[in-house]
Amino acid sequence: MAKAETLETIYGLIAPINKKGIDLKPGATFAVDLELDSLTVMDLVAEIEDEFDIVLPLNMLPDLETIEQVADAVEKIVSEG
Repeated sequence: MAKAETLETIYGLIAPINKKGIDLKPGATFAVDLELDSLTVMDLVAEIEDEFDIVLPLNMLPDLETIEQVADAVEKIVSEG
């Protein structure tokens, strides 16, 4: 599971676009729970990449459905960098 600090940083990036006020937790999904459209998700991805100074490979994005999956991917890329 992703580190708490990584999750908290990602929660902070999601907060401004969390229009429904959904309780942010690791298992929350972007499409269903947060109801984010693809453009909003891509903007979020860009913010995450900037925040962590990484690049999330485009072929990886379809598999990242929950906040925790994104946090795990971020940590994996950071650790490899």
